[in-house]
Amino acid sequence: MSRTRVRVVLAGAGHAHLLVLGRAGTLRAAGVEPILVSPGTFHYSGLATAVLSGALPPGRAVLDVAALAARFDVPHIAGNVATVDRQARRLRLSDGQDLAYDAVSFNIGSVTDGGGDCSGEGETWPVKPLSSLSGLRARLDDHLADGVSPSIVVAGGGPTGFEVAAALAGRIERSGLSPRVVILRPSTPDWAPGRALERLSAALQSRGILEVSGEATSRRPGEVLLSDGRALPCDLLVLATGLRAPAVVGGLGLPLSADGRLEVGPTLQSPGDPAVFAVGDCAVITGSPRPPAGVFGVRAAPTLAHNLAALGTGSRMRAYAPQSRWLSILDLGDGTGLAMRGRLWSLGRGALILKRRLDLGFIDGLRATSGEVLED
Repeated sequence: MSRTRVRVVLAGAGHAHLLVLGRAGTLRAAGVEPILVSPGTFHYSGLATAVLSGALPPGRAVLDVAALAARFDVPHIAGNVATVDRQARRLRLSDGQDLAYDAVSFNIGSVTDGGGDCSGEGETWPVKPLSSLSGLRARLDDHLADGVSPSIVVAGGGPTGFEVAAALAGRIERSGLSPRVVILRPSTPDWAPGRALERLSAALQSRGILEVSGEATSRRPGEVLLSDGRALPCDLLVLATGLRAPAVVGGLGLPLSADGRLEVGPTLQSPGDPAVFAVGDCAVITGSPRPPAGVFGVRAAPTLAHNLAALGTGSRMRAYAPQSRWLSILDLGDGTGLAMRGRLWSLGRGALILKRRLDLGFIDGLRATSGEVLED
């Protein structure tokens, strides 16, 4: 008598799921049938600012997910999971389609959180989802084509805010104009060693990128208003005000972290429902909080693949323990980078060379596997 197959829906094409696709044969051999539900393309965060600055063409940061899924004979449904009925174990997709599952794994990234009521008149661009950055780049290019360096405010004092501000400045510098970019931060940054932040601030200031303390509350043409009543000149407002999980995670009715991410145990399963797995930015391991970063999805992928296979074989699941130190490199848009690992750091061209090698190696390896050919 044939064994009952276990249907596992991979919701989202994040770092971990892209790597799990490569183990689809192992999953099927274990009695697991994977199905991927995701947009047709993957925008790679590691190269997003390189594209924004003009250092790389847009195609270098985008992967054809449908082609990769086809390479491993994994059915792919273009779209997103909108809601989940955990009792019936059914997913409602963004196109209205209804899909049954035995287990579901979320690797759906994050969206921008906060930013006050900045939806008034004037252009506002969140940094997530990453696909929105292509519109920001196009709008900036419109200004530059007219010979104008627009006033840009990047709201958010985390590493993403600094990196995006530097990338935008790099784009302006490549056009031969002088940047007018402000990083609007609510407090003094503490996400890097003090000396590294001093060096970074000095380097950015020399390029016309200033730091201002405050929070954006609203928008009007040509200005952004702050909580203390001040107004800053602003043609383009970029929101890098923190990240949260997409709305579908909050609708699961399962335990969440303080920042709205799905809590999972070491086996990457929700403690409230073992049929729900999650990795990457949308999740956090209880007792082992880590910032949203692609490296954790990459490192979690082998454990996730093993545990999904275990659903079919009944074998023992493995625990994933995220590393306590990890390499993070910011692309500063001018041919230099800031590399950090724990309290160690380096600012210069060598950091960016290393970043390019790692990031291009990751996405080009997947691209070669899928057979995707980049157009010039």
